[in-house]
Amino acid sequence: MKIRSITYFLNPGFPLDEDKLDAADKFLRVAKNAYQDAGYEVQTTRLSTPSFTKILGEYRLDALPMLAHQLASAMDTMDAEYASLGPALSVFPRSYELIPEAISASENIFFSGEMANIQEGISLKAIKACADIIVKSAKIEPKGFANLRFTALANVPAGGPFFPASYHDSDVPAFALALEAADLAVDAFRDAKSIELGRKKLIESFENHGKNLSEIAKSLKPKFLGLDFSLAPFPDDEISLGGAIEAFGVSKVGLHGSLAASAILAESIQKADFLHTGFNGMMMPVLEDSVLAKRAAEGSLTVKDLLLYSAVCGTGLDTVPLAGDVSSEQIAGVLLDISAMSLRLAKPLTARLMPIPGKQARDKTEFDFPFFKNSRVMRLESDKLNHPFAGNEVIPIDAR
Repeated sequence: MKIRSITYFLNPGFPLDEDKLDAADKFLRVAKNAYQDAGYEVQTTRLSTPSFTKILGEYRLDALPMLAHQLASAMDTMDAEYASLGPALSVFPRSYELIPEAISASENIFFSGEMANIQEGISLKAIKACADIIVKSAKIEPKGFANLRFTALANVPAGGPFFPASYHDSDVPAFALALEAADLAVDAFRDAKSIELGRKKLIESFENHGKNLSEIAKSLKPKFLGLDFSLAPFPDDEISLGGAIEAFGVSKVGLHGSLAASAILAESIQKADFLHTGFNGMMMPVLEDSVLAKRAAEGSLTVKDLLLYSAVCGTGLDTVPLAGDVSSEQIAGVLLDISAMSLRLAKPLTARLMPIPGKQARDKTEFDFPFFKNSRVMRLESDKLNHPFAGNEVIPIDAR
């Protein structure tokens, strides 16, 4: 198991407050050393802020690309590799329109856009705005890579350390850990004599690591928000969530039995005793998981499968390769389903979709990125929504 990220939450202000950034830099250096000294590999250190709409205010939203560029430049001298400037919000429709330009203004700044929340419901207008961002961002960089830095949010609270969904809701600094822990699940179920024994071993692993990580956190300042043990993978079979699912006895992820395995894995995280923050579910990022990428390429794993598994375990749709000519109207249908599921089941869900220019369904992907495993473009069974879904209503949906 590795620490995917030590995520430091702050409000950097605008213009940027150098003292706050200096404090963040000092903390990340100290925290990184503390966890490395304890034997944990720390892959990245990151900054997470409140929604950029709150940093800039309504009348300075057009300064978002400048804010992104300035923060990226400031990080050149910091021990922080990535930053999230939080979500566009439906109360500021203009905030969505600015995100593609802000993505273009930097290489290491992440964004999100809110589609739905418990208080108000699903915003059809915000769904369309998020779909537009995805389509426009696909053209920023070759192979649609810029969409790695944007996700659409449904019912996602502040305080989660995983990007791009991470954001802060306070002016008081804090920190949290995002963990790359899919290998714990692979190890627990690879040779398990029963489901119960495998589950017991996995829960014990979560709790043992959780205790160690939390003890170190007690020696650090500022406030520790907790751990996100979402079973994040790496493109290696030994750190594959798809491999963990198949260790239950499912021959291929996507076949029946996969949902049951997903539910058991997610339940194990929830049963474990540690300070929870963020998703603490299963992440099924197609391009970041060697087995998921393989099954998607074979056709046994579909977009609908991934959405189905999100109902019992996951964080939504993540790094899903789509055809380059997919329309914003088609994407809106998928985002609507994700939003409805998140509110009905009272759980956070996201959508990080990656249309690839020039590619069609079943074409091979050609990413050259160490955190990706190439697959094939997945088919999206979606079409333009007609009225009343084509309108701009806000649709409240109560949890079951």
